Amino acid sequence: MCGIIGYAGHRPAATVILEGLKRLEYRGYDSAGMALIQNKELNLLRAKGKIRELEDKIAQCDPYHATSGIGHTRWATHGLPSEENAHPHPDYEQKLALVHNGIIENHSLLKRDLREQGYSFRSDTDSEVLSHLIGLELEHCWDIPRAMSAALQKVEGSYALALVSLNGEGQVWATRHSSPLILGLGQGENFVASDIPAFLPYTREVIFLEDNEIVQVSSSKYRVLDAWSLKDLDKEKVHISWDVQSAQKSGYRHFMLKEIMEQPRVIQDCMSGRVDLASGQTVLPELDHLPLPRRLHVVACGTSYHAGLWARNLFQEWAGIPAEIEIASEFRYNPRIIQDGDLVLAISQSGETADTLAGLRQAKQQGQQVLGLCNVLGSSIAREADGVVYTQAGPEISVASTKAMCSQMTALLLLALHWGRKGGKLGDSDCRDLLQGLNELPELLDAELPGMREKAQKLARKYSWSRSCFFLARGTYFPLALEGALKLKEISYIHAEGYTAGEMKHGPIALVDPEFPTFALAPDNGLRNKLLANLQEVRTRGGPVICLTPPGLEQDANDVWEIPSCPEPMNGFLFLTALQLFAYEMAVYLGKDVDQPRNLAKSVTVE
Repeated sequence: MCGIIGYAGHRPAATVILEGLKRLEYRGYDSAGMALIQNKELNLLRAKGKIRELEDKIAQCDPYHATSGIGHTRWATHGLPSEENAHPHPDYEQKLALVHNGIIENHSLLKRDLREQGYSFRSDTDSEVLSHLIGLELEHCWDIPRAMSAALQKVEGSYALALVSLNGEGQVWATRHSSPLILGLGQGENFVASDIPAFLPYTREVIFLEDNEIVQVSSSKYRVLDAWSLKDLDKEKVHISWDVQSAQKSGYRHFMLKEIMEQPRVIQDCMSGRVDLASGQTVLPELDHLPLPRRLHVVACGTSYHAGLWARNLFQEWAGIPAEIEIASEFRYNPRIIQDGDLVLAISQSGETADTLAGLRQAKQQGQQVLGLCNVLGSSIAREADGVVYTQAGPEISVASTKAMCSQMTALLLLALHWGRKGGKLGDSDCRDLLQGLNELPELLDAELPGMREKAQKLARKYSWSRSCFFLARGTYFPLALEGALKLKEISYIHAEGYTAGEMKHGPIALVDPEFPTFALAPDNGLRNKLLANLQEVRTRGGPVICLTPPGLEQDANDVWEIPSCPEPMNGFLFLTALQLFAYEMAVYLGKDVDQPRNLAKSVTVE
C-alpha cells in the first residue's frame, strides 16, 4: 500500500526518486509526488494519476541540482485522488514536507486542535496533520528528531514517514510504526524506502527499521535513534541475495505471467536444503526450538488464507494435529480458547500484512508461541515471531499473488511432513514417497506450462462474455476453488465465487442459467463421483461447465481441460497453476491492467 522513497547522495535526487517510484508501482497508487531541497527552497512536485503525469511536471522545471529528496505513490484512503491530496505535504510555514504510509486514527481530533490554533489545511488527508504537528514542534526546538518524537507521541495509528526540511538540506529523516520502512546503505549515498526494489540497483546492504525508531541519513552517514529517548541505536546490516533482474519482467508482458511461469523454480527453491530424499527426512532447523504443536491456529488473509485452508487436511491427516484456520481480521476480535501447547501459525507473503501482524501480536501478548511463514527477509512478522520459515519465492511484483501461494503450499507441505514424522504418524517409506513426488513436481509442471497457457487462452476467449462464474470443488480442492475465484475477481473484474460443490443445492444453484458458467475442479479421487453428480445438476439447468481434470476420465462438461495425473496432494499445484493462467488470460483478453488492478494494493498494511 503506497510507496515511499527517500534519497540523500551525490546523484540528481529527482532521477533516483522517479526510478524508485516506478519500481514501487506494483504496490498500487492513484497519485504521485516528490519534495526536493534546492537552493535553500522547498520544491513540491505532485500529480494525480500515474507517474508519467509527475514526469510531465518535472519536465517543466529544472530540479536536477538537488541531491536529496523524498517521493511517494499514494493509494487514496482519506480524500479523493487529486493533486491537493497527493504527497508530499508541507507544514504550515512551508519549511518541511513529508510523505506518509498508514492511517492516523485520531486525525480528526488533531486537526480540530490545530485549527483552533489558527492552522488551515490544504488537503483532505490525515497525513497533512503530521506535517503541521512536526512543524509546530519545530517552532519550539530546531532539532528535527526531537520535533518528530514530540509530535508522534500525540498520534494514534500506523505510519511510515519520511521528511525533508530547509533546516537540513542534504538530509532525510524517517520513522515507522506498524508500517514497513527500510534503510539502504550505499557508497556516498543512502536511502529509505517502503520496499527494497526501490533502491536495489544501487545497494543490497539494508537495515530493517523497527517500530518507534527514527533514522537520519545524509550522503555520507546515517543515525538510528530510539524515537522516544532519542538515544543512538546499533543496528545489524543485512545483505539481500536477490538482484534487480529478479524484480524485472525478463521479457514477459506482465509480472504476473513471469511469476506464474517461475513456479517450478519456486518449488525447487523452497525445497532447497530442506529435503533429504535418501532418508525421507525434512530438514527444518527453524523448528528445532519449538515443540510439536498440540493444536494449530493458522492466521492469514486473502491468498495466504487459502494456502492455510489447503494445508489443514495435511496437518490433520499426516501429523494428527488439529488445525483451525481463521481470517486474521476476524481472529483479532473473536473469542477463542488457546491452550498450552498450541501454536499460532501466521502466514503472510510480505510479512507486513496489518491484520495478520496484529493477530501475531495478540497471540504473543497472551503468552502463545508463534511461527511465521513469509517471503520477506527481515519483515515484521519474521522479526516478531518465535520462529520463521521463509518461503524463498523471491520478489513478487504483481499485485495478484501467484508464486507466493505456490511457495506457501510447498512450505506448508514440508511442515506437515516434518511434524508427521516427528510425531510418529508418518513412517520412513511414507515420507520418502511423498518427498519424491514433490521433488518430481517442478519438472512436470515446467513441461506442462506452455500447453496449459495455450488452453487457458482458448477458454478465456470463449468465456470472455461472462459476468459471473462459479468455481466448484470438494475436499482439499475447495481452497483452490476459492483462490481461482479470487484471481478472476482481482484482475478481470468478473464476479466469481468459490463453493464446495455439495453446497450448490443449498441456495447458489438458483443463480445457474445459460449465461452463468461453472469452473469445476475434478481430480481423480474418492469425491469425484459426488462432484460429477453436482455438475450434472448444473448442466440440467443449462449452465455451461468447464471441467479441470486428469486425462482419460469420464465427465459431462461443455469444455474439458485435461492436466497430467499426479499423486495427491502434488496435483493441487497443477490445478492452482491452471486457475491462475485462466484468470490471467481472461484479464489480458479483456484489456485489464493485470499487474496493477484497480483499487488494490500489494501489501495491505492498514486494517
